[in-house]
Amino acid sequence: MLDRRHRLTSSVLFSTATRRGRRAGTRTLVLHILGGSAPSGTDPGLDEAAGPQVGLVVSKAVGNAVTRNRVKRRLRHLARARLVRFPRTAVVVVRALPGAAQASSTELGADFDTALRRLERSSSTVAASQP
Repeated sequence: MLDRRHRLTSSVLFSTATRRGRRAGTRTLVLHILGGSAPSGTDPGLDEAAGPQVGLVVSKAVGNAVTRNRVKRRLRHLARARLVRFPRTAVVVVRALPGAAQASSTELGADFDTALRRLERSSSTVAASQP
């Protein structure tokens, strides 16, 4: 279970992260990260000292309610274990794809790490290209 301070509850930040954030996908999930800080004026209640906030999207395409809840529990656990790898003020949205229903926890974890590595690599490339 994610601590309350790490749960993404703002619908504005949710949609902003999925629309304007960087993303990396694998066969079971897509990871969206909105920079290191929230856009100004989107959510005055965001506490930057609280750490990253994580939200989950698991649609009906993944499966029935039992399957979706199982996938959400597994993704929450994976996200909690990887909180230290996110920037302190990041807004993270994890979107499960239909393949997540049949994937084992090990496969989901490997896909999560792969997507996170891709995002880390792309952010270091962007930072290196800027003066």
